[in-house]
Amino acid sequence: MKIDTPPREPRRRRQDVLRRLEGETDIWVASADSGGLPCLVPLWFVWHGESVWLATRTTNPTGRNLRDGGRARLALGDTRDVVLIDGDVETWAAPDAPAAAAEAFLAKTGWDPRRDSASYAFFRVRPRAVQAWHEQHELSGRHLMRDGAWLT
Repeated sequence: MKIDTPPREPRRRRQDVLRRLEGETDIWVASADSGGLPCLVPLWFVWHGESVWLATRTTNPTGRNLRDGGRARLALGDTRDVVLIDGDVETWAAPDAPAAAAEAFLAKTGWDPRRDSASYAFFRVRPRAVQAWHEQHELSGRHLMRDGAWLT
C-alpha cells in the first residue's frame, strides 16, 4: 500500500485483521517475566472461537511468561502493515485443551502438541485491544478493539 492510498475505514480494517488471523500461520508473541525481562518469539497459531491459540513448552521462557503473567502482546505483519493484539492468557496442559481448539490448531499447522512432550501446553489469548494500520496515514483510527469489544 502506498502512502497516497486513502486510509481504510474501520470496518475494512477489522475485516482485514480477521482475514489475516484466519490465513497466516505465524505470529510474534511478546511476553515478560515477573522482573520485566521481555521475550519475543514467533509461534504458530490458530484463530479459533474469537481467540488466538498458541502452543509451546511450559519449560521455556515464553511458556512460563504466558502461564505466570497471564498477558501477551501479539503482532502480525511488517512495519507497513501492522496488527497488534493485547490479550489475556489462559493455559491448558496439552491433553486438557478444548478438543475443538486443539483440532483447529492441528488442521492449520499439521502439528498436534497433545501427542508431543508432556511439557507442551496450549495458550488461549483473548484479545482485549486490537490495533491495525498501514503506514503513518492510518495511525488515526488504528484502535479497532478496546476492553475486549470491537469498536466497529
